[in-house]
Amino acid sequence: MAKRENGTGVYKSLRGQEIGVITRGSLVEGLEMKLDARQNIEDMKAGKFVVIEGDKNDFFSMVTDMRLDANNQEVLLHPPRQEDELLRQVLSGTSTYNIVSLRPMLMMPKGADGDEGPRPVKAIPSHFSQVQDAMEEDVAKIFGREGDEQGKYFSIGSPLDMDTPVCIDMVRFAERSNGIFGKTGTGKSFLTRLALCGLIHFDKAVNLIFDMHNEYGFKAMKETGQSNSTFVKGLKQLFGERVAIFSLDPQSTRARGVQPDHEVYISYDQVTVDDVATLQDELKLNPTAVESAYLVYAIYKDRWLRTLLAQEGPDVEEFAKEIGAHPGSLVALHRKLKRLENFPFMVQKGHEDGDVVDRIMEYLDRGINVVLEFGQQTSMLCYLLVANIISRRIHEMYVKKSERFYSTQKPEDQPRQLMITIEEAHKFLNPSAAKQTIFGTIAREMRKYYVSLLVVDQRPSGIDDEVLSQIGTRITALLNDEKDIQAVLTGVSGTDGLRSVLASLDSKQQALVIGHAVPMPVVIKTREYGAQFYRDMGCLDDVPPAERRAQVEKKTNALYGDN
Repeated sequence: MAKRENGTGVYKSLRGQEIGVITRGSLVEGLEMKLDARQNIEDMKAGKFVVIEGDKNDFFSMVTDMRLDANNQEVLLHPPRQEDELLRQVLSGTSTYNIVSLRPMLMMPKGADGDEGPRPVKAIPSHFSQVQDAMEEDVAKIFGREGDEQGKYFSIGSPLDMDTPVCIDMVRFAERSNGIFGKTGTGKSFLTRLALCGLIHFDKAVNLIFDMHNEYGFKAMKETGQSNSTFVKGLKQLFGERVAIFSLDPQSTRARGVQPDHEVYISYDQVTVDDVATLQDELKLNPTAVESAYLVYAIYKDRWLRTLLAQEGPDVEEFAKEIGAHPGSLVALHRKLKRLENFPFMVQKGHEDGDVVDRIMEYLDRGINVVLEFGQQTSMLCYLLVANIISRRIHEMYVKKSERFYSTQKPEDQPRQLMITIEEAHKFLNPSAAKQTIFGTIAREMRKYYVSLLVVDQRPSGIDDEVLSQIGTRITALLNDEKDIQAVLTGVSGTDGLRSVLASLDSKQQALVIGHAVPMPVVIKTREYGAQFYRDMGCLDDVPPAERRAQVEKKTNALYGDN
């Protein structure tokens, strides 16, 4: 952006008309701007991105609050009538005025052309510093540009009242566990699909997605306001062979016009007592019942569940006496675990197609992303059981691969970064479950074994605080419950302003992005998930043949040159 020097060593940028000036504030509590009388207060929105022009620094800031004020309180006691338009205009900006609260998020030195980059805010601008609307170059300075030479920035949306892209650093996004939050109906699945597209497009992590409602693999109902068709493309349609669909309900998958890459079957011998322990709340098991399961395992090892479920009626009490378990507890355990026999994917012994976990690992090792569809098997018991069993064993394999890499230090032994996506995350990561489930372990490990989480949830207040503190980047749609808002902002400084911003989001296509993958919090209007997005991801199915050939030639020339 062009700058001029005023002869005193102070730089002023050549931005457009100011929207106000700073009148008061502090580093801790934020700043107040008196809105220019020519500006309409209704154009100011919570979450708006603005720039404060200091003498030596630009301060990139967010609008957090607004209020009406007056010099003379008597004016408010005798307000002009609606028809007194001239009097209203005379009073506006003189006797009455508008105050906008700003929270500086980053500062950048002037005259350095951005070489020093944005820094944390450790100073404040002086009185009467001008405040400007952010421009496209400001957004690019902070959030980067999609398609630059670094090849890591992925556009997820644009700031409020702007059309310029806000990008997430996908390298930093893949480094930590992340969360996507919002109440039901606010587009969490749409935001999750966007984030997964970024990871796959830039190949920054291989993904294992537990798709409870069949929304990510192949076709999904569109979000309100997105595209003109009833359905939007899934990951398989966008990325082809880079995505594999595994199905627990092959008939349901085929009924939707998709041939699964692999049918999933789980044998009873793959279920451990720890897997059952994590289902305590769902099965309403008491601790004594779980202890009884450990007694069965002590004798029968991997065959413990198959042996227990083979017992019938009075035989269960006799079996309890044989192993020294409490008869009542074992009977209750037996009765509730019988529900597992209703799942068609549960089999007595290993399936002829081989171990599903080994097959998933083969795909992940080749860099192929796996979407595990549940079809019509959408009970929470089914989801918790399958996600726990598969993730536990995948994690065990990753621990072994990581330890081998740490010992050999050979690049070829380094595991691919894996991100596991789970919905209804509070069921896996509530304070009691987080200490038992593999997902709590993964969240606390901070990527030590190259595995991280993408948690999707509408009730973040149900997730353990320790786990929330490890969440790197949070993409949050509208939340109404104060406990959920407080939970999302766990470990974030300056939360007062952000709390009001979160509560004022629109119910669709808006989100607050904060954390490790973005330099500062920002409210975005989410990116359109339609024909142009498909093309940006490299999917040319709906592109006319002539345009498709031109795009292929353009990509080829970019890779190999005109020759």
